[in-house]
Amino acid sequence: MAVARRTAKSVWDRFSASDPGLLRLMAGLRTVGAILLALAVLALVGTSVTHLVAGAMTAMVATFAIQEKEVRGQAITLALGLPVALAAISLGALLNSRVIAGDIFFVMLIFGAVYSRRFGDRGTALGLIGFQVYFVSLFVSASVPALPELFLTLTIAFACSAVARFALVPETPERTLARLREAFRARLAQLVAHQIELLDADAGDVDAVLVDLRRSTARLHEAALMIQGRLAEGTRDASAASLLQRRVADAEIAAERLGVLLLNARSAERVETLTLLLPNASAAMPARARIAQDAGSALRRDLRALLLLVVRLVPDDRGTALPYVRNRLLGYREEQGLPQGSPAVQDCFRAVGEAARAILGLRLAVDAAQDEEYDTPEAARSREEFEAEEISISGEAAAAAEEEPTGLRRPTTRAAVQVSVGSALAIVGGEFLSTQRWYWAVLTCWVVFLNTASTGEILVKGYRRLVGTVLGVVAGVALAGAVGNHTWIAFALVLLCVFGMFFTAPLSYALMSFFVTAMLGLLYTLLNTYSLDVLVLRVEETALGAACGIIAAVLVLPVRTSHRTDEELGTVLARLRDVVSAAVAQLSGGPAVDLVDLARDLDTALDDLRSSTKPLTHPIAPLRARRQNARYVVALLETCAYHARSLAATAELVPSSKSVAADARLALAGRRITHNIDLIAAHVRDEEPDGEIESGASIASMLDSGRHEVLRTGSVAFRVLRHLQRLDEGIVGLARPLGVPLAAREEKAAGTQSVG
Repeated sequence: MAVARRTAKSVWDRFSASDPGLLRLMAGLRTVGAILLALAVLALVGTSVTHLVAGAMTAMVATFAIQEKEVRGQAITLALGLPVALAAISLGALLNSRVIAGDIFFVMLIFGAVYSRRFGDRGTALGLIGFQVYFVSLFVSASVPALPELFLTLTIAFACSAVARFALVPETPERTLARLREAFRARLAQLVAHQIELLDADAGDVDAVLVDLRRSTARLHEAALMIQGRLAEGTRDASAASLLQRRVADAEIAAERLGVLLLNARSAERVETLTLLLPNASAAMPARARIAQDAGSALRRDLRALLLLVVRLVPDDRGTALPYVRNRLLGYREEQGLPQGSPAVQDCFRAVGEAARAILGLRLAVDAAQDEEYDTPEAARSREEFEAEEISISGEAAAAAEEEPTGLRRPTTRAAVQVSVGSALAIVGGEFLSTQRWYWAVLTCWVVFLNTASTGEILVKGYRRLVGTVLGVVAGVALAGAVGNHTWIAFALVLLCVFGMFFTAPLSYALMSFFVTAMLGLLYTLLNTYSLDVLVLRVEETALGAACGIIAAVLVLPVRTSHRTDEELGTVLARLRDVVSAAVAQLSGGPAVDLVDLARDLDTALDDLRSSTKPLTHPIAPLRARRQNARYVVALLETCAYHARSLAATAELVPSSKSVAADARLALAGRRITHNIDLIAAHVRDEEPDGEIESGASIASMLDSGRHEVLRTGSVAFRVLRHLQRLDEGIVGLARPLGVPLAAREEKAAGTQSVG
């Protein structure tokens, strides 16, 4: 029985890690539940198959359109969505026979639906409901005499959506955050497990393990970002949100640092952090392991102990053995019981101690673990540091107001104009292909503009939609032939396709388009309008709509991908400078600031940059050198962000720690790094840089005061030297791919002592 429970828990952990917060699962279940309930009620009322289809599609729209996090906000938007839907279906029925007037109104509706995105989640939802319900009226050929029954159908669909959202599959910010925390724990456990594999892997298998290690590191960071996005609504107050955010960041940084140090201990030469972030980067492995057998056995034992602490990071999983394991690992932070080994291996043991401390902090933040009676002096000191940090958190964050673009420079206005022009082209072209199914071209044009910000993103999205549609046509033909006239079997398969749509949407747009097209084949079967020609026409209309969207994006107020990525790159550099300058100032004895919020802003900006470069790094991108350059720049920035977060995490210890004191010498190193960041940012903005990139002397030699105290174990300089050095090297490394001139003097080959 115990074995079965552990197996079930392991399987659930893997699923939870693959779907953080179960957001995709809940979205699919909620939408399917709303459709199923609407079909059941409409069937009891005795409506026709056409109205069953209209009700199912409306229930789906009313459910997925609303993305607000607060329950009260969801209820208000859903209530406002019903009159919007009734107005849209009425206008669709009235204009159904008036071709020119209907087309003009459709373009105006599209403009309004896209423009409404500037009003936040509620505006986006209402615009989406208006557009999609008007589309439903075209799909079912709504007429004025049928309006009373359609009104009833839409009202029932919205009511069923409300029942599914608030009763069948309820969702609250607190529950979502709790599941995201569980996903973070599961992904942290996966990362530690892959680190154990790295320790045990043969030289020939290291590259394969590195692939898993990179993926699990990126997935852990993704979970941390998702938690950040839910903190404001999912916690009781700002102080609790800031505390949890800090503990999650500590755990992520500690786990990532442990991976770098393990790789360094195993490698034949010093490994850069970039190795864990750049795809396909390989590490030089010696033919024989560098880690001595005794040290390797002890390190393997401690990594498994660390994994045990992560796996049992839940309130209902107690045991007196856990505090003893935790205390032993915490002792490594203060050189207590540190096993014998090379400096690189001992750095790994210290990193295990730091990771154990981060796990303790996460557990205290989540469920206030009450096991102080087992504390050793080292554990008690860690607990006191956490308490001091918690007291220092004010929870007050002053958000700087940024100037918002106006007119056609505003993204929502520009996108509204672009999609309106593209839709007008799609309407004209679609009418030539089919006077009955022309709206598929308009729908594709609309969809390729959603959540895109550059021409390259629109091109990639249109390509993916076309690929998914072609594959969906093949599936639609097979399903329609298998279903025949069995109405309820067709509806059951439609529900499976709907679930597949929402479960796969965040993972693959092509896969989502596949499920959409397969579902349409089944809906056409239900409406007795199915034929192979109809599905082939679907592909043609999709290709036309994607082409019209791309033409509009290229010719009407275009935003070039390079311009978009330069904007995002400038934002990342600005946020990176903020974190580095504030962290170094605090490490040098300056006033305490909220470094966690600054680090969160950096992570968000970097995530936006990563998204904006996807068109450049996509396999269909024709310029291979540009693709490799974009990947290298993003990987370098991710490396710099990691070391900046590590600086911030150490700086957070200075005000409350009794053993980590500020060091005024660090300000000198910080000035060189921020100077170089400013020069690169000026180059990205096409401004004349004031100076050249400075390099040369290592950070260690810059800090050396002649008394050789800089590397004293436990000093703040010792803790941050490696991060400052790698950050300095990373910023200088950015200069070459970005074309920033370096200082015309030979770099000194100043050696730097290993500090892990």
